[in-house]
Parts: sequence; C-alpha cells; structure tokens
Amino acid sequence: MARIAFDADVVIAFLDAGDTQHERAVDLLRPLLEGGAEIVIGATVYAEVMVRPLALGTGDRVEAFLDAMGATVLAVDRDVAQRAAGLRARHRPLRLPDALSLATARAAGAELVTLDRRLRRVARGEHEPH
Repeated sequence: MARIAFDADVVIAFLDAGDTQHERAVDLLRPLLEGGAEIVIGATVYAEVMVRPLALGTGDRVEAFLDAMGATVLAVDRDVAQRAAGLRARHRPLRLPDALSLATARAAGAELVTLDRRLRRVARGEHEPH
C-alpha cells in the first residue's frame, strides 16, 4: 500500500468548495483516498489546516475528515527538524512550513502531495535556485 503525505494546501482546498484550487485538490485526493493509500500528515500541516476551522468553530468537521481517511498525524522530532533545516539551507526560497511538510514526508517514507509547484519541484529533487 502506498504511503502518502498531504501538504496543508491540498487539504485546505479539498475541504473548502469555495477555494480556487478546490477542484484540483479533489482530483488529486479522490483517487488516493479511494485507492486505500496510507495517509500521514505532519503536525505542522495539521496545525496549519486547523487554524481557520478553529476560528470558525468548524474544527470538528476537519477532525472527522482526517479520522474518516485514517490519517496519522506525525510529530516533528529532531530528525524531521534537521531534515527541514537542510532543505531550507539548500533551497532558500522554500518556506519553513513547506520544508517541514516535505521533511516529515521523507522521514515517513511517504510521497508528498501538494498543490505548490515550487515544493513539488523540490520534492522531486529538481534544482531550486537560491
């Protein structure tokens, strides 16, 4: 079974029908969810995803979604933090939340699913200029 890590942007867009990237997120996530992939998200992704729902009082909806797909929230430990720092050192334009998302995916042996082109290029190992 494939192990997949979601970046915050794809989860946020998937859950918000009004998001400009909603359809793209649905197209990306639906086959993964139907295919029985093992889903992981980093604690930093979880926090990012929960900000708006908690402000709106809809956090339970997000929790139910994560539970329904069997998502496991992974902690950021020293190894993940060091991997993220290394990514930031090599790819200066990469924001820390994105570096943490990718570092968590790599530490878990998961493929990262994101809507962010820059992050996707870095995840695929393509050169990202400093």
